[in-house]
Amino acid sequence: MDHSQVIVRPVVSEKSYVLAETGKYTFRVHPDAHKTQIRQAVEALFDVHVVEVRTISVKSKPKRRGTISGRTRSWKKAIVQVRAGETIQIFQSLEGLQT
Repeated sequence: MDHSQVIVRPVVSEKSYVLAETGKYTFRVHPDAHKTQIRQAVEALFDVHVVEVRTISVKSKPKRRGTISGRTRSWKKAIVQVRAGETIQIFQSLEGLQT
């Protein structure tokens, strides 16, 4: 699997910005990607050294819109911790947009 296919997009939330201040960055990743692939993709795409990778499978939730009921999609999330002193610039540029 190519590195750009492993990392789908960064997760933009209040919790992810709090974690980003401590050097932990949150990404939405391919459901079949494992920790080694995620580590290699982050190191190749963002030129940082990864210390730890944690993965979470986010389960789908039931939703209703009027009389029609359905479910949201399930997806996989990875929290990546980089070496102290290193940052991923994509999160730094997104902080300026949140005001």
